[in-house]
Amino acid sequence: MSAPALAALAPDSAPVGLLYILSFSLFIYGVRLGTHPTTARRGNGIAAVGMAIAVATTLALQGIGNWGIIIGGLVVGTVIGVVASRRVQMTEMPQMVALYNGLGGGAIALIAWAEYRHWIVEGFAVPADEMVPTLLAMVVGSISFWGSNVAFGKLQELIPSQPLKVPGQQIVNALLLGGLIVGCVYLGASADNGTLNETIFIVMLVAAALLGTLVVLPIGGADMPVVISLLNAFTGLSAAAAGIALNNTALIVAGTLVGSSGTILTLEMATAMNRSVGNILFAGFGSPPESAGGGGEDRPYRSMNAQDAAIQLAYADSVVVVPGYGLAVAQAQHAVKEMADALEAKGVNVNYAIHPVAGRMPGHMNVLLAEADVPYEQLKEMEEINPELPQTDVCVVIGANDVTNPAAKTDESSPIYGMPIIEVDEAQQVLVLKRSMSPGFAGIDNDLFYHPKTAMVFGDAKQTVSDIVAELGDL
Repeated sequence: MSAPALAALAPDSAPVGLLYILSFSLFIYGVRLGTHPTTARRGNGIAAVGMAIAVATTLALQGIGNWGIIIGGLVVGTVIGVVASRRVQMTEMPQMVALYNGLGGGAIALIAWAEYRHWIVEGFAVPADEMVPTLLAMVVGSISFWGSNVAFGKLQELIPSQPLKVPGQQIVNALLLGGLIVGCVYLGASADNGTLNETIFIVMLVAAALLGTLVVLPIGGADMPVVISLLNAFTGLSAAAAGIALNNTALIVAGTLVGSSGTILTLEMATAMNRSVGNILFAGFGSPPESAGGGGEDRPYRSMNAQDAAIQLAYADSVVVVPGYGLAVAQAQHAVKEMADALEAKGVNVNYAIHPVAGRMPGHMNVLLAEADVPYEQLKEMEEINPELPQTDVCVVIGANDVTNPAAKTDESSPIYGMPIIEVDEAQQVLVLKRSMSPGFAGIDNDLFYHPKTAMVFGDAKQTVSDIVAELGDL
């Protein structure tokens, strides 16, 4: 069939409705399968089929538009997506998620702008049930796009991960938000679709871009997992609003799924950090405390080599591995699996402790360990593993800094005080695999490094674990 022949379905026809129902049913089923590592790949494929059906159905509608631009966009997007998915390393996955999420919000903002220009050109009197969701899609989509770009820049270290504050920033943010609300009310109530209103719309688009940028800049890198989840929810909300304006059922359902799941995940992660979403957005968490001042370098600590670490692990009855971003950077997940296999062959019970915000995005550690075929049953959430740690012989911390810092329990002056952590200091012995004594992404010195139970094993995590595996084979 030629492209023009395909474009023959009426938007309100029964076949279109059935195809959209099929597509979002596949979305929902795909999300359901994504809750377990063993079915997540299949879930992604099923959701992708649902998206393909939704796109094909939309392209088959009457009066779809310029086929040259549409096909060109599909080709460019497909090439970029395939190349990026194949070349981006697992350590860069959080950046890619932030970038793709931002592109979704930016696309929705541009769709809203295009629809508004269409109404102006045609001289339509736009009803409120279309104008309101269009304005919402524009504002939230633009905030999500620019906020996600800043998150990408922080994760990619193109801009400093520490909070960057502008003088009078909260006042500026309040003025921008107030201006956007006033602009939305004015455009929603105005019957005039002339040049002035289009200018106001563009000014609002820019104001939303500034607001998205200024809201994320003061947020420290340690809070990026929560920020990415929140911006993901914003993108879903803007997509659902655009779906209402365009009367597109699949877009409404897909946007609602993304928005609701992103919101739930954001709230759960904030709860796991014992903080509110407002505190994360406005507290500027992530700056090194003034008292830190490099004083940690003068504190005594104990270190050992891979051979000593292997001996300690080989004679343990139970070992808990605590992965963090350092494991991802070193691509050490396969070496860690080899170490666990070697220990289990000696009768050692091995489990993995997963903190909700370990890494740079939600579920980062689960994805890494699943890639190395670590049994899902060995992945223990924080609430499940903490009670077992006092009976654990050795905890092996690999690149997990802030989520294991005992200061969260003992130091009321610490920025992370009150945040639930993996309580590795309760174990009998602790091995910390790390390149140096430098603090984590939040810029906070980790008291665990200086604990009497702790021994530091310095070096690249992958090489260190491989050395431990070699030593275990000789014991």
